[in-house]
Amino acid sequence: MSQDSTAAPESVRKLAGRRRREVVAVLLFSGGPIFESSIPLSVFGIDRQDAGVPRYRLLVCGGEAGPLRTTGGLELTTPYGLEAISRAGTVVVPAWRSITAPPPPEALDALRRAHEEGARIVGLCTGAFVLAAAGLLDGRPATTHWMYAPTLAKRYPSVHVDPRELFVDDGDVLTSAGTAAGIDLCLHIVRTDHGTEAAGALARRLVVAPRRSGGQERYLDRSLPEEIGSDPLAEVVSWALEHLHEQFDVETLAARAYMSRRTFDRRFRSLTGSAPLQWLITQRVLQAQRLLETSDYSVDEVAGRCGFRSPVALRGHFRRQLGSSPAAYRSAYRARRPQGEPVPSGAMEPIVPAQASAQSRRTAAASTAGSAASSSVSDPKPGSDVYATGPGRPTLPGQRSAP
Repeated sequence: MSQDSTAAPESVRKLAGRRRREVVAVLLFSGGPIFESSIPLSVFGIDRQDAGVPRYRLLVCGGEAGPLRTTGGLELTTPYGLEAISRAGTVVVPAWRSITAPPPPEALDALRRAHEEGARIVGLCTGAFVLAAAGLLDGRPATTHWMYAPTLAKRYPSVHVDPRELFVDDGDVLTSAGTAAGIDLCLHIVRTDHGTEAAGALARRLVVAPRRSGGQERYLDRSLPEEIGSDPLAEVVSWALEHLHEQFDVETLAARAYMSRRTFDRRFRSLTGSAPLQWLITQRVLQAQRLLETSDYSVDEVAGRCGFRSPVALRGHFRRQLGSSPAAYRSAYRARRPQGEPVPSGAMEPIVPAQASAQSRRTAAASTAGSAASSSVSDPKPGSDVYATGPGRPTLPGQRSAP
């Protein structure tokens, strides 16, 4: 799913003299969710040197005038304001109150200055929207909560959004998926700064896994951005979902939309934030998940009913997106089902997308944004490693760093 950075990006700047690498500033805003806000406070703000975790110095900064009201109506008063960010070597934005509201200009200016002076900038969950508004994600890979990834990609088209990842490390700018993925990224920062043993000791104290396997794919639902409902492409999307059991490609969809492939790619990406090829592959994998969960079809039959040209193609894309083989996924799913729980309705019946309700035909998986996929739903060429993640050190589950 991911790979370690083998070298710092050229864009990483030398840390300014007044900033200290061990100083972490957490930027809070009114209306922010309390869970995400508490993650960096717990990771970087508690002295755990007795457990072998090096100490950080935490500066909790208000991104706007207080008191700050969190979800649940709690009121917070921060000990520092934006001026304290000038001392931090790491600045964390744990969340933003609304993906539709612009962040305060003063806070954006402070983030830009920190980045220009070499500070590491971190956005957890919807905090990625603040980083994007500051221009810090332009031309970079990034992630956020899968539910908001299409909106981030559409609003900031220069950002390479990938909702599959739990977190993305691009050297001096890092982003994570929603909620608990913020813990994964904070542990990764500790691991980067102080090594595996320190991160492992901290994970034991927090009673969490040092590294989680897989990415966000298993959590995706089937909704696209609401604005697609009135767009002419909605009919093409509905047709695609109804015919996933057939073998067709993006050229087929472009023809149905009466567009050239290039125009269709551009229109589809602007509407959903996703490359159409990756969207189509994601739909087929999600359909395979449903069939593996609710039927006794063999893996070969599942591949055919999801439009893959062969079981080899299904296995490759399935493993790339979900981190396991179709057979292992089915076994794990059935093992998790409580003893005696009935098999979901329709378990022994073919699931034909064309028989779905009108509502289900208008839905699709959360879009996988970013650069167009280089792989396709056809068989890999013999001897080729089409699922490799690229050069560098071995892949770590749930994490992706820039190549």
